[in-house]
Amino acid sequence: MADDGIDGLEEDGGVSASSKKNLVGGILPHILKWVAIGVGAVVLIVIISVVTYNILSGSKTRGSSEYFNEDYHVTRDPLSWYKDLDPIRTRTSDDLPASVVISVYLGYDDDGASAEISKRTVEIYSNLRRYFALKTANELKNPANELSMQMELKNIINDEILQSSKIRSVEFHDVNVIEQ
Repeated sequence: MADDGIDGLEEDGGVSASSKKNLVGGILPHILKWVAIGVGAVVLIVIISVVTYNILSGSKTRGSSEYFNEDYHVTRDPLSWYKDLDPIRTRTSDDLPASVVISVYLGYDDDGASAEISKRTVEIYSNLRRYFALKTANELKNPANELSMQMELKNIINDEILQSSKIRSVEFHDVNVIEQ
């Protein structure tokens, strides 16, 4: 060992035992460290790519509606609309009444409904006017109340006016509440 040459090489060109220990103890951990960093970088790039692709492609998750059974999707058939009612003009029930002008459309899916609605237009108009006259300006202006008012009107028209057919929907085309 005293005859070791420069940098741990023996005179005959071989590598000494102490040089092998330095190779295993010094270089191998550095190589393993860089391999682990490279593998970690590849994994990170793959994860980022997959997440970005899913976001950009609009991919759905298991909890989204795309994976629900089609039996549970409610699809409504297109309705025919009766639009010949004149706009309803009335005043609200407030202490200082507001003027109200509302266009109402009636949706139906029965061919006979149009004829019956036409025959009962005066009754329908009168009931609609009376209904809106009982409401306050705040009730009519609040969009959260619109669905419940549409359901109430549908029930009034079906239960109290129409006899042989039924409407399926009531929609408000224009709602104008003018407070003084």
